[in-house]
Amino acid sequence: MQSKLPGDQASIFAEMTGLAVEHNALNLSQGFPGFSPDTKLIDLVSQAMRDGHNQYAPPAGHLRLREKISELIADLRGKTYDPENEINLTVGASEALYVAITAFVHPGDEVIVLKPAFDSYEPTIKLQGATPVTVQLEAPYLQIDWNAVANAVTSKTRMIIINNPHNPSGMVFKDSDLKQLEAIVRDTDILILSDEVYEHMVFDGRVYRSAAYYPGIAERALITASFGKTFHTTGWKMGYCLAPKDLMREFRKVHQNLVFSIHHPTQIALAQYLEEPKHYLGLSKFYQTKRDTFLNALNQSRFTWTPAEGAYFQIMDYSAITDEPAVDFAKRLTREHKLASIPVSVFNVNHRDDHLLRFCFAKKEKDLLKAAEILNSI
Repeated sequence: MQSKLPGDQASIFAEMTGLAVEHNALNLSQGFPGFSPDTKLIDLVSQAMRDGHNQYAPPAGHLRLREKISELIADLRGKTYDPENEINLTVGASEALYVAITAFVHPGDEVIVLKPAFDSYEPTIKLQGATPVTVQLEAPYLQIDWNAVANAVTSKTRMIIINNPHNPSGMVFKDSDLKQLEAIVRDTDILILSDEVYEHMVFDGRVYRSAAYYPGIAERALITASFGKTFHTTGWKMGYCLAPKDLMREFRKVHQNLVFSIHHPTQIALAQYLEEPKHYLGLSKFYQTKRDTFLNALNQSRFTWTPAEGAYFQIMDYSAITDEPAVDFAKRLTREHKLASIPVSVFNVNHRDDHLLRFCFAKKEKDLLKAAEILNSI
């Protein structure tokens, strides 16, 4: 049998989580919250089921939820998306990413990916017969070399993928970053795929700028978002995509033939839950407190770090401790010290190793303090 992805291996997330289970380790590797969602949201889903919303929803998603998303984006981002023609619900942001790439990327095209990057981008590009063109961000991944991005553009470039706030680094794009991107794509037919699943998690008073805020980007952008990340329900796989009407038309063709429709009662519940903005406006403060709890407890650690600017991941540099490869050190940390993380090298161009580990701080306070205790002892 000939594989379509011959060079791809099992996900590092599955591998490290499996290792954590095997060794009964505290798991700060995979990016999911270690606490339950709001019981009100759970009750709303249950009520929607009892009220009979158990059959197919419209392929684009329940209209009331699309209307609430439109209102949310207009309030927070200053741009209005038409709920009828420019918003589509998806099976998590992962489906939105897959559909966006599949709908527009053709064999022979090139797609620029900023590395380190979420591990689903490149396989999806390859499945279209296209080529990922990678631009490596330099440690500690707080700046993007836009000259390098511009130099990576060729006549074959179909799309540039950005992730803001950035996973795994926790970097948040500055206004100057997005203006430089806007300049690069001006007078081209290059599309922007903007992965914004951590949009409500931005720290230390930073102002978050969505791709929707910049007209020269928004006119060519497919923006993906995640209710799972926002409302601590990653297992529900509920996301959405925003795009101009002409792009959304093509997006919907692939979406309809891939999954047709998504979980109906959850859509009904989310439409009601979004009536109260407090459910998402407090997330930055909530996760900044968790970040600070974790970092403040590392007062005796030999690890070094730059505090995450957004998302719920913290990068830690272990160069002062050992020169082991990141994958080996992450596995040893799990086996011997009972703490699981993700080696950042797996996200890099050619698995470049900067001796960095990623820890997820979307966990209970006691787990963050226990993790800090372990790291202080190494």
